[in-house]
Amino acid sequence: MFAVIKTGGKQYKVTENDVIVVEKLTAEAGSTVKLDDVLMLGETGKTAKTTATDLLKASVFAEVIEQSRAEKIIIFKKKRRHNYRRKAGHRQNQTVLRITGISATGAKPKPVSKKVATAKKTGMTEVQATTKKVTKPTKKTATKSTKKVATKSKIESKPKAKPKIKSSAKKKTKE
Repeated sequence: MFAVIKTGGKQYKVTENDVIVVEKLTAEAGSTVKLDDVLMLGETGKTAKTTATDLLKASVFAEVIEQSRAEKIIIFKKKRRHNYRRKAGHRQNQTVLRITGISATGAKPKPVSKKVATAKKTGMTEVQATTKKVTKPTKKTATKSTKKVATKSKIESKPKAKPKIKSSAKKKTKE
């Protein structure tokens, strides 16, 4: 499902899990934002909904990733032969959003647990993901394997040193 939303005077076509950069919104990083100004809803293979009655309840939910600033823009004005030069810079405030859900009814999507999200990536069912125990390697096994690799690489990487020969006899010069 996709939606066309309007925020900050611009329009964005978004789908779930998209990351977009919009004009500054008043929200903390990590919080959820509801975007109500939906212009179009659609799915692939179906006709898009654009009527006001369909879009009245529709909303898009997004998670605020960070508040940042855009690249600096240099404004330079000049009038030749009048000794007029003005230079100014500007950095626009912006908000980075990750779209978490698109709803035609305005209902907030249920948060997906981390186990379910990893199950979707690996192709497991939700039951398999919740019952599967994750084993982490112990510190002892990790350090042994890294020590072996480190000693082998040190031995192979050291070049053989040439013996230094000091000459005690000085060359005699002709007088």
